[in-house]
Amino acid sequence: MRAGERQAADAPERTVAVAAMARRRPPAPQPRGRTAAAAVRRTGKSRVLDMKTPIISAVIFLAAAAAAAGAAPNVFESPTTPAPANEIDRIVLAKLASLNIRPALCSDAVFVRRAYLDVIGTLPTAKEAGDFLRDPDTQGKRRALIDRLLERDEFADYWAMKWGDVLRIKAEFPVNLWPNAAQAYHRWVRESIAANKPYDRFVRELLTSSGSNFRVGPVNFYRAVQNKTPEGIAGAVALAFMGSRVDSWPKDRLAGMAVFFSQIGYKPTREWKEENVFWDPLRLSAPAVATATPPATPPPPASATPSATPPPPASATPSATPPPAASGTKAAAPPAPGGTKAAAPAAAGGTKAAAPPAAAEAKAPTPPPIVSGPLTAVFPDGTKILLPPDRDPREVFADWLITPKNPWLARSIVNRVWGWLLGRGIIHEPDDIRDDNPPSNPALLAYLEREFAAGGYDLKRLYRLILNSGTYQLSSMPRHKTPQAESNFAAYPLRRLDAEVLIDAINKVTGTSDLYTSPIPEPFTYIPRDLPAIAIADGSITSPFLALFGRSARATGMENERENKPIPAQSLHMLNSSHIQMKLEQSPRLRAIFDSKRAPAEIVEELYLTILSRFPTPEEVENAEEYNSAAAPSPAAGTSARSAKYAKPAATTKRREDWIDITWSLINSTEFLYRH
Repeated sequence: MRAGERQAADAPERTVAVAAMARRRPPAPQPRGRTAAAAVRRTGKSRVLDMKTPIISAVIFLAAAAAAAGAAPNVFESPTTPAPANEIDRIVLAKLASLNIRPALCSDAVFVRRAYLDVIGTLPTAKEAGDFLRDPDTQGKRRALIDRLLERDEFADYWAMKWGDVLRIKAEFPVNLWPNAAQAYHRWVRESIAANKPYDRFVRELLTSSGSNFRVGPVNFYRAVQNKTPEGIAGAVALAFMGSRVDSWPKDRLAGMAVFFSQIGYKPTREWKEENVFWDPLRLSAPAVATATPPATPPPPASATPSATPPPPASATPSATPPPAASGTKAAAPPAPGGTKAAAPAAAGGTKAAAPPAAAEAKAPTPPPIVSGPLTAVFPDGTKILLPPDRDPREVFADWLITPKNPWLARSIVNRVWGWLLGRGIIHEPDDIRDDNPPSNPALLAYLEREFAAGGYDLKRLYRLILNSGTYQLSSMPRHKTPQAESNFAAYPLRRLDAEVLIDAINKVTGTSDLYTSPIPEPFTYIPRDLPAIAIADGSITSPFLALFGRSARATGMENERENKPIPAQSLHMLNSSHIQMKLEQSPRLRAIFDSKRAPAEIVEELYLTILSRFPTPEEVENAEEYNSAAAPSPAAGTSARSAKYAKPAATTKRREDWIDITWSLINSTEFLYRH
């Protein structure tokens, strides 16, 4: 375990502000700038460290904080003994009891911050946190808060960001998604989440969509995949919607599934970089598969799908450009066995879209001729099926995937959502479901699968079920530090905030915003202004902060692309960068708090509610007042009225700088930087 992780695990909920505020600064005037060295020097910890030694200063500073944290009162656990709130708790608590593990519930202060960050990806305001903590309804206020958060606009922003990682929503120059397409893709995902579209319908619409990639958002699933061969697309489908990595599959299993995606056509339009994605029945990637034997088991009927909207007929697909007619086409050479060359024409068509429209359309690839006889595909469960020649094979696969009797879809999504909310999947990692990677609690996974399918694939219902459980509301202070305790969810796991969530939290505290850049040349890309990072549609739009703090590259669709483990460079950025320093010193929101006529204790309370979403302890108030007490010293005896007049603004500035020191300490605490 790294030093930063060990400190977070030992005292995750204590703020490093205790050490910063517990010591008076030396009387000598100090240079401006809240680097680690300056802060340590001002607290009196060291008079010899200067601004050239940030690493040494930070170590001393954080070591003093860790020493002070042990004596502080615990305000992060509820005295209430965990009792089963629903079937999730009955299953989890029974498993923990068998392991002789006794968990504890989190306090209201921890819960309000956790719920805001996990449900909408943002901190509560000081008023929102204060109102929740003052609410005397101890029985129902957590449930009511969850219901309110699920209806907030930020809910769709945050979960569209999470799905953007899975679905690879990112413009790339000069191939794959263009900014117009990335925007359309993200818009469709966000609108689906905001409308709480049933998950089976969401998946079916995405897999069976046809049309312009600028106008029909879900078709960009097929454009965002780097490997556009049928095998590559099948692998992307398995990863996103079955939670399975095909590199562990037998080759024949992948080849059988790839047939369902062997008739996807791509055709450029007259608009630069626009393409139509459509079902091309003339395209055949693997003629060898067409001679396979008919299936022993008939496919599930389309009428068995639980989708609220019936599957559209193939003729109803919103393709802006009809597929090329068979008449007059030039016969092409038979494709190579196994379908390795199937997507080459499509990829070539995509990369040459920058040519003049007439030339681009003239060079559109000619599909191979129809091969006599139906194709045989194989579902991932081993069932073979003869593909009807008058139906898009993608529809056949989608109908199989969303059938309630099929465990793949429900198992994958409930395990993924559980991992998003509780830090690890019941099958871990959430996108690595395979026979030799069993669930830590099979009964829990089976229950969630059944509930999700029985509830009509309602994602908000699933979130509500998990969030209201006592299991989700357990303390993050583990009483048993064992692998068994971790895998069986004996405590809420500590996790550093996602890059987007962290910068949004800093900006919300300070009332500032960030500037973003993109490798896509303007005017083709859209750079947002004053937009929260969680709401950015296009993964190519970034900033140095997002890159440093492990934002997903959105290249593979895998969960482990996002890196939330702390590294020294991140700590140095928070402690010692001009980026954070400028936000603190130029913050209009903090200035309004610091320059108010309120008593120091009231300012401390406002800062703690704003940054940590809780009330300060009496010890923390006392330390802050002591640290700030010498900000405006009384004029010395014999000082003239003129000198006192000019000394007053300097004292006010000094007082503001002291409050900035305290704020700097709070945002560098593990309590602020981590979910807990």
